[in-house]
Amino acid sequence: MEHVNLGKTGLRVSRLCLGMMSFGPHESRPWALGEEQAEPIVRSAVEGGITFFDTADVYNGGQSEVITGRVLRKLLTRAEYVLATKVHGQTMPGENGRGLGRKHIMASIDASLARLELDYVDLYQIHRFDYSTPVEETMEALHEVVKSGKARFIGASSMFAWQFAKAQAVADAHGWTRFVSMQNHYNLVYREEEREMIPQCIDQGVGVLPWSPLARGLLAGNRTRTEKLTVRANTDPFSDGLYKPEADFPVVERVAEVAAEHGVPSAQLALAWLWRKPGVTAPIVGATKAQHVEDALAAEQLELSPEDVARVEEPYVPHGISGHE
Repeated sequence: MEHVNLGKTGLRVSRLCLGMMSFGPHESRPWALGEEQAEPIVRSAVEGGITFFDTADVYNGGQSEVITGRVLRKLLTRAEYVLATKVHGQTMPGENGRGLGRKHIMASIDASLARLELDYVDLYQIHRFDYSTPVEETMEALHEVVKSGKARFIGASSMFAWQFAKAQAVADAHGWTRFVSMQNHYNLVYREEEREMIPQCIDQGVGVLPWSPLARGLLAGNRTRTEKLTVRANTDPFSDGLYKPEADFPVVERVAEVAAEHGVPSAQLALAWLWRKPGVTAPIVGATKAQHVEDALAAEQLELSPEDVARVEEPYVPHGISGHE
């Protein structure tokens, strides 16, 4: 597994990040796995060279962070892996139990570290933009998290490019810590990030960490035009708001066609396409089976011709903005 620098930093990350949202039993995700089931999947990722892992405080009521901390301790030393988590969603009671105000950020980093049983995370990310908190308050609080040693770097997730630029400008104006990465919604059936956000990240030297690189299983074949084929597909209403069959299945079917010509699963081809797009550092891939990890690792070696890329991109149609919620 190739390793690269995250943005302009000296932090080395594997070119594939294992998303840990699939781990931690919770009523919100019937398909999420417990620690005993998660460990062999994470082990196969580590054996394949993955050293970059992503979770969040809201995943599975905090259980994702708990299992992430436990499993990684069994497999790697703290110096060997890079861990990212996030803050924004409602994780505590009351009006200050969510968002990006100073009170919630300071409480949330401590709560995340307690669940992870760690002294610091490598990358602390804002999960979404907070319209109700001044950007100055957010950026100063994040700067203090870094200066306290509780996070090495900070990153952001889905938002408009102007919002990201504003946050970076505020940090620059005050000498505070800048975001080094953008975790955004980007895959073959949702490419709106190519218009503004990704060019901005390339220009500013910000690492791009696409979430949902397989469109929450759509590009891996977890549903057809008329039927949902997996537990996750049937119990993941967020997907229904992100993707529209009439617009997206022409792309899904074209990916399956080209993948069949290469003799590989659709998931491998979709990931191979993403790795070759400008600016992309490391797609974040979730897994509930060892085969999912194997497909992701194999995708790094899959060669696509310019003709392959043109064919899978051709059916795409513009989408309304999604994933910022």
